[in-house]
Amino acid sequence: MAGEVKPHPHFPGIYKAYTRDGSERLATRNLTPGRSVYSEKLIKHEGVEYRLWDPFRSKLAAAILNGLETVPIQPGHKILYLGAASGTTASHVSDLVKDEGHVYCVEFAPRAMRELVNNVCAYRINMSPILADARLPERYSTLVGKVDDIYCDIAQPQQAKILADNAELYLRDNGWMMLMVKARSINVTKEPSAIYEREIDTLKARGFQIREVVHLEPYDKAHATIVAE
Repeated sequence: MAGEVKPHPHFPGIYKAYTRDGSERLATRNLTPGRSVYSEKLIKHEGVEYRLWDPFRSKLAAAILNGLETVPIQPGHKILYLGAASGTTASHVSDLVKDEGHVYCVEFAPRAMRELVNNVCAYRINMSPILADARLPERYSTLVGKVDDIYCDIAQPQQAKILADNAELYLRDNGWMMLMVKARSINVTKEPSAIYEREIDTLKARGFQIREVVHLEPYDKAHATIVAE
């Protein structure tokens, strides 16, 4: 699939791809040319291969398209990724940090972990799969050191608390966190806006500064991205 690709004006490692039909899509430079992760389309421009980034499959892409102004994940960064699942967004994060960075992928579900290992991590030297419960961060302390950023996308009732617990152990000073709040995983009876406020208050109470909140509709219903440091 051919097309034009330009660097994103604000975010290093992220690109805008213009396909033949004239549409504009987000993309990352493919760290493993020739391989896709979730059947995303591959596009070549000036001899370089890029992966189109589907916002309906990735909350980070959805947040960027919805006006997110801060993407702390940078080339060379070490990332603790909580809730890596089968690796859809984690693989794009792997593209972003490049070979000199690293992504520590924590996932609790064995089936998702098998897919993550076999389809993604086996081909990417900058990703480490960790089968563990993010609610018990001390259990993977021998595998993870200090990181620049933590990305959290877990289906748990206390998402902000779990993120803060991990940050206290692993996040370096002045590091950043991104929390993908799944309101329906926390409480199906309350309005999502009330859930977002509760999670924000939890992070504030733990000493983190909220920098940005972006809702993810229409890509994900009852989801929001919280960026904090």
